[in-house]
Amino acid sequence: MTKPLPEVRDAGPEAMANPPEGWDEVDEASDESFPASDPPAVYREPPKRG
Repeated sequence: MTKPLPEVRDAGPEAMANPPEGWDEVDEASDESFPASDPPAVYREPPKRG
């Protein structure tokens, strides 16, 4: 007998039990693509030095 699959929550902080304080487009893209093997195509800009 196989175990039933767990429910999958909707993407976004509204559907999280403990949502993060900050949420941006990179977080959204990553959350929407989970569990994908490829990272989202949206990246944060590296911090500016100097």
